[in-house]
Amino acid sequence: MHNLEELGKQPHYIYICSDAVGETAEAVAKAAMRQFTFEQIKLKRFSYLKTEEEVIQIVDEAVVNGGFIAFTLVQPELRETMKEEALRKGVRAVDVLGPMLQAFIDTFNDSPKRTPGLLHTLDEDYFRRIEAVEFAVKYDDGKDTRGLLLAQVVLVGVSRTSKTPLSIYLAHKGIRVANLPLLPEVKLPSELQSGRKQLIVGLTMKPEQLASIRTERLKAMGLPFSAQYASTERIQAELQYADTIMKSLRCPVIDVTEKAIEETAGTITQWLQEL
Repeated sequence: MHNLEELGKQPHYIYICSDAVGETAEAVAKAAMRQFTFEQIKLKRFSYLKTEEEVIQIVDEAVVNGGFIAFTLVQPELRETMKEEALRKGVRAVDVLGPMLQAFIDTFNDSPKRTPGLLHTLDEDYFRRIEAVEFAVKYDDGKDTRGLLLAQVVLVGVSRTSKTPLSIYLAHKGIRVANLPLLPEVKLPSELQSGRKQLIVGLTMKPEQLASIRTERLKAMGLPFSAQYASTERIQAELQYADTIMKSLRCPVIDVTEKAIEETAGTITQWLQEL
């Protein structure tokens, strides 16, 4: 008999199954995982499934280890095998793509192409996203201010307000993003005030949260916690300077203190569409 403490330490398995890459099902599973506090969740991804035998083996493994299955199978025979085997062996299997396909069939009276991996077809949209990621890396952290004129979105804010990860996240949506750190000692580049029509967004954060993040950064770098970078006085001065700059730019400002990157990105994407 396992006590509750032992059960809490046992890994929880989620099996990701797809006849393509499996990124869609994995992304949905990870989004759900964020709502729970399990310490040990293991994702096992099985990509490019081709045979019913492969599906059966995965269901059998899920029976042994527990957990559930999330799948995106567009081939009808594989999808039906997954449903039947999971039901017969008492394993929960979540059809991530099936209900959406059925909604298209029922509403628009059409049939799916049944081609795995269409999401990752090397089309114009794919190359646009790749280009946007390369752009975000090249013009990250104000390394080259020419990017401020070429970007669709410019993120400004003090250090550690999630400018870089947000830039990369938006880039995966195909949006060209440059970001610029705001420092009292560094003159604002002229490119930022060019008057060109683009979306400039200010990012800010509550001082105590920013201090905590910077302290952890210093710790990771092996530097003393007492460094000016994480001091209350320095942070207050930077935030005040940044606030002045953002007001002069008349740009919208997002407080990212309690926001997930996905939420902030959603807001920015909506603003961009409204331009």
